[in-house]
Amino acid sequence: MTTFTRRQALTTAAAAPLAAAMPRMTMASAEMMGATMPAPYFRFRLGGFEVVTLLGGTTTRDNAHSIFGTNVPEPEFAEVSQANFIPADKAQFFFTPLLVNTGAELVLFDTGLSADGTTGALQAAGYTPDQIDKVVLTHMHGDHIGGLMAGEAPTFANAEHVAGTVENNYWAGAENEGYDSKVRPLAERFHFIDPGAAVVSGITAVEAYGHTPGHMGFMIENDGEQMMLFADTANHYVWSLGYPDWEVRFDMDKAQAAATRRRVMDMLATDRIPAVGYHMPFPALGHVARRGEGGFAWVPNSYQTWME
Repeated sequence: MTTFTRRQALTTAAAAPLAAAMPRMTMASAEMMGATMPAPYFRFRLGGFEVVTLLGGTTTRDNAHSIFGTNVPEPEFAEVSQANFIPADKAQFFFTPLLVNTGAELVLFDTGLSADGTTGALQAAGYTPDQIDKVVLTHMHGDHIGGLMAGEAPTFANAEHVAGTVENNYWAGAENEGYDSKVRPLAERFHFIDPGAAVVSGITAVEAYGHTPGHMGFMIENDGEQMMLFADTANHYVWSLGYPDWEVRFDMDKAQAAATRRRVMDMLATDRIPAVGYHMPFPALGHVARRGEGGFAWVPNSYQTWME
C-alpha cells in the first residue's frame, strides 16, 4: 500500500492546477493503413504431400439473395445471414486454385479468373508456371478456366491438361466463348477422365455432378492422411454448404446439385475428412460438421495443419 506524507500531499495538490493549465502533448497521429488481405497462399502437409491453396482473386457481389437461396423467402435468407454475422445484401467470392506437390509432380487444380491472378499467387508461394506438370480442371466455368491462357499462349507451357470426359463433351457441343478461347486452343494438351480415375497416384476423381454436367471433386490421400477438394459442390460456406437444399443461381441442374451437395457434405462430416472448397473463405481449408436437422457448418482450419 502506498502512503503519502502531509508535505507530499500538499506538493501534489499545488502542482495539479499547473498541470491542468499546460498544453496536452500528443504523439503524431498514425497514418490510416486500410484493410488488408492475407498472403495469397497457404501451405500445409498432407502425409508426404505438400498442399498449397492459392488466392487467385476475390470480389464482392451485390444482391446476394439473387445468387444464393433463390428458393427461400427473403425474411428467411435475412435471418440466416444475421445469425451468421454476414450481410444479407452482399456476397464475398474467393477464387482458390489448389496446388499439390507429390514430391514427383506439381499438380494444379483449376486456374482462376485470369492468368495474372493465379500466377501471381503461384509465384508468391515460390513456384513458376513452367514448373507445373499437370493442370486439372474440376469443371469448365469461366472462373476455373480463365487462367489457362495468357493472351494467345498457354499459361502452363509444360503441363499436361486433364478434365472430365462428361464435362468436356458438354461444353464442346455448346456455344461458349470461354471454352472456345481457353480450352479449345489447348485440345492437344488435354486428356479426359471419368470419376474413379487417378490423376496421379494418391489423387482420385470423384463424381459431383449438378453444378455443371460433369463437375468433379478429387480425393487426395498420402501416408494414411486424406482430404477432399470439393470445388464448387458448395460455393458459399453458409448459404450453400450450410443449407444444401438452398438453390444457387450458378448450379446448372439445381436438384442434382443439391443432392450432390448433401451427399458430399454428409460424407465429409461422417468421416471427418478435411476439405478444400474453391469458394470457401481463404485459405479455403476446413472441416464440415452437422448443424441442426439436416444442415451443416463449415469449421475453418485453425492450427491443425502446422502442429508438430
